[in-house]
Amino acid sequence: MVSVGWDQVFAWRLGRQFVTEPGGGSVGDIVERLVGVQAQVASAAEMAVAVRSSDPRPSGVAQALEAGGLVKTWAMRGTLHAMVPQLAAAALSLIGSARTWEKPSWQKVFGATPEQVAALVEVVSGVLADRVLTRDELVEAVLAEPGFDHLGEQLRSGWGAVLKPLAWQGALCHGPARGTKVTFASPADHVPGWSGVPDPDEAAPAVISAYLGAYGPATPEAFDGWLSRNSVRKPVVRGWFAALGDAVTEVDVEGRTGWIGSEFVDELAAATLDGAIHLLGPFDQYVLGPGTGDTAMLRSEHRAKVSRTAGWISPLVLVDGRIAGTWERVDDEVVVSMFEKGKFPKRELTAAVERLAEAIGARGLAVRRESG
Repeated sequence: MVSVGWDQVFAWRLGRQFVTEPGGGSVGDIVERLVGVQAQVASAAEMAVAVRSSDPRPSGVAQALEAGGLVKTWAMRGTLHAMVPQLAAAALSLIGSARTWEKPSWQKVFGATPEQVAALVEVVSGVLADRVLTRDELVEAVLAEPGFDHLGEQLRSGWGAVLKPLAWQGALCHGPARGTKVTFASPADHVPGWSGVPDPDEAAPAVISAYLGAYGPATPEAFDGWLSRNSVRKPVVRGWFAALGDAVTEVDVEGRTGWIGSEFVDELAAATLDGAIHLLGPFDQYVLGPGTGDTAMLRSEHRAKVSRTAGWISPLVLVDGRIAGTWERVDDEVVVSMFEKGKFPKRELTAAVERLAEAIGARGLAVRRESG
């Protein structure tokens, strides 16, 4: 077993995620490396990519979605993500394999039986064939079919709970916005080269390898926490990891065991921190990948400052790869709230704000540390 320290892990992750050194590739390259960016809030997805790009451009994610280079759909943990199509299809397969809509608790809350969900897949697939519809248009078409009247409220809900199982089975994805209105489309029509949702056992190696290539070393439980809030049966997830064989290596990180792609072992062992402070936006994958419950990255007493009410994930201040504070933009200032008292690292933090300002096209931002 390989043994490393957390400094090496965080240094490696910062590099792999294009935080230490912004990447020169396309929006798709960055999104693929991160295994998707959360897109519940469109501006958060844009910032996640911009701060990692050596040539950030306004609305880069939106343009990639419009061109079909990315697909927006309900994916990890039931939240909207923008992903490259091949990884999206593979991730949907693993999420769908949990069959959460067949559990009595889900049926009790959302009022749809497994048979009705299967019927919805067929109906929606037919309705969306060669068409892009707003939510209202889609719901109207579905309710015109017999047997779905009682699902009207759930189908209209912005949370999309009843539509998520359809996304996980490849029946729909988000289409191009129509003004301020969300639209839905069939990925087979909307996404170039879409080949459908593969078998989970075939999809697992690609998704796990991609995840470990950005957030490793990690356990099967951490992977499934990121994927489905641990909805997939533990023996199944462990079987997917075991099937990777020599492609992954077990790593001890100061007493915690995880797995990483074998191709990255030497990089991980050699990784060193550079002392820089980094600012990342809300809902950033750096914290969503391992999860806000990872106490090596985010001390438990500070978790509520990052994972806030209504599912909001705060913008992050990283010091040595650990989450050391949060920030917000107030007019022409970046107001920083550090978790610990101590000397204000003004020079390093000013440099981080300048990098952020350049990435988001807001030159001239000042930095202020919140009192207390």
